[in-house]
Amino acid sequence: MEITHTWPNVLDQLLGAEELSMAQAAWAMNEIITGNASDAQIGGFLTLLAAKGVSVNEIVGFRDAILDTAMPVGLGPDCVDIVGTGGDRFGTFNVSTTASIITAATGVPVVKHGNRAVSSKSGASDVLTELGVDLDYQSDHITSVFEQTNISFVWAAKFLSGFRHVAKARADLGIPTVFNFLGPLCNPVRPEANAVGVADLRQAPLLAGVFQFRGASALVFRGDDGLDELSTTGHSHIWEVSRGSITEHDIDPRDVGLPVAKIADLIGGTPAENAVTIRRILEGEQGPARDIALLNAAAGMVAYDLYKDPATAELGMHQRLQSKIEIAADAVDSGRALDQLARWSKATHPAGA
Repeated sequence: MEITHTWPNVLDQLLGAEELSMAQAAWAMNEIITGNASDAQIGGFLTLLAAKGVSVNEIVGFRDAILDTAMPVGLGPDCVDIVGTGGDRFGTFNVSTTASIITAATGVPVVKHGNRAVSSKSGASDVLTELGVDLDYQSDHITSVFEQTNISFVWAAKFLSGFRHVAKARADLGIPTVFNFLGPLCNPVRPEANAVGVADLRQAPLLAGVFQFRGASALVFRGDDGLDELSTTGHSHIWEVSRGSITEHDIDPRDVGLPVAKIADLIGGTPAENAVTIRRILEGEQGPARDIALLNAAAGMVAYDLYKDPATAELGMHQRLQSKIEIAADAVDSGRALDQLARWSKATHPAGA
């Protein structure tokens, strides 16, 4: 017999602090992102879910519903996405975007998923626009850009347009909701390799659990300082997902050959200001901004290696990261990373467009 889901049933279940089934979660999210739920229903749902706490099964249901309604992207999953949840409140420059450019310059395919700023002054799409990358293109152009440059960007606002239906309720609530960390899980390309930074310690095991559920390879990490990056100010924690298991690691920047930085050294500003920082890094400028970009590029490369060869998990995490930092540094110092940005920008502005 077919089960009929209703908002009263779903909300009553959450009110009783009961976990939703994957099917219920998928139904509720589908109602929201297709515009069939009222602001009151969305607000009640998000509030009760936040009070109860979200589960891995619920997140999987939410993610599946979102991806089922996403605009198709003509790219396969053989790539890595380097992304952060945001919300660390420090306002660092766009570390994962910088790391993505460097990673692509090493030969690792990158399809980055992102949006405009929500919890900072400069989101991925904001700074990429300042760097000369045109993001206002359709799926077939994304494929062309990727084939030419080994990197492309999937703009959430364009390919996950259903998110607009929850914008008002989220703004009116003014509290963190499940949407704060669904973004990094909803790249329509469904990359097999993922390097995801998480600001909220409670979210990290949940995100790792989602990657474990779907059999993807991932590094989920959080700086002990609260950064949604592998941090260079001190220790970071990594949840490594490979072959259906999760292994935890502790990383100190000094253990991978990097000096300890101060948070003040990593603070960003407007998209224009962050674009200047990124260009200086790609031009070879030394310092804390370069160090954290190299470390997070290394994480992306380690995650991609896990996907291509799960046996690499048998090597020590410090050893893997340090070797990739050296490769990332060579990509910058040789000029390949700066050239990578130039080629990416040029490919997004086809002749006659």
